[in-house]
Amino acid sequence: MEFNLNFGWSGSIGEVILGATNTDGGTRKRSYHIGGSSNLPFIDQKEFSESPLIAFEICDNVQYWSPIAKSACGDVINDVKDWAKTAETSYDADLVRLHLTSTRERGLRDVSFVKKVVENVLSATGLPLIIEGSNEPSIDSEVFQQCGEAGQGERLLLGTAEANRYRSIAAAALAYNHSVIAQSPIDINLAKQLNILLREIDVPHDRIVIDPYTGALGYGFEYSYSAMERIRFSGLKGDADLTMPMICSPIDTLNIKEVREADIQNQNTIAVMWEFYTGIAAAVAGAEIICIRHPKTVELLKKAFVALKTKNIYQG
Repeated sequence: MEFNLNFGWSGSIGEVILGATNTDGGTRKRSYHIGGSSNLPFIDQKEFSESPLIAFEICDNVQYWSPIAKSACGDVINDVKDWAKTAETSYDADLVRLHLTSTRERGLRDVSFVKKVVENVLSATGLPLIIEGSNEPSIDSEVFQQCGEAGQGERLLLGTAEANRYRSIAAAALAYNHSVIAQSPIDINLAKQLNILLREIDVPHDRIVIDPYTGALGYGFEYSYSAMERIRFSGLKGDADLTMPMICSPIDTLNIKEVREADIQNQNTIAVMWEFYTGIAAAVAGAEIICIRHPKTVELLKKAFVALKTKNIYQG
């Protein structure tokens, strides 16, 4: 027996398009429409959605990367182009998320290299690209300008806008037709406020993706889950300022004590499991994109998402 789980929501989650194919003026092999749901995740078997999607995270300077992630990926991490290509051809990711970690260098002033890095990654993979730009406010404007220009026509997702620094990334997104990640610290009201700020400077509703910030399981994820759930509930109830799709990046899972100090023979398995279960929980809470760093997590998440979509767990 199947239960009727139509909650009668009055709203729906807005759609954001990531990636542009040749027919759209870009060079991506495919594009994705994320969002669009009118129910909670994995509830309505008749509601088709490509989400949740899996984005594999790479970077252009590995000194800031988790040793576990570096070890799992091997020598490919030494060339960001090869890493991006491998994420598509070997790991079977849906998207690539590039972290421009080179911009963390103290005293860095010339960021012209950023454009070349983005162009190299775009040439290496046909997947839609998410770019995480500078962590240095003093160079934000130029970094995002370089990213936006390098990916013009490709419908990138640029990150990260925060309440105290969102104008530079918004300007690049508007100038080059990209979308923006809006991150707030695990608080529904702050998430809503940032979305309002972005819309006030003319960033369209369909170019904003919410990042409510994600801790690892056992390290604050219960707060993240609660915030994500409340955001999704509010959106489905019709709050236009919270009807954007969500992205989740449980990157802290590879750095927590249980993983760092695990026996070397079991460390990889423990790392994958922690990343996997955090990712599953985030998807159930409403995240349309799950970002991960361990190659083996991709296949596990994909199998789990297929099972959740095709098997009605509410059966008597």
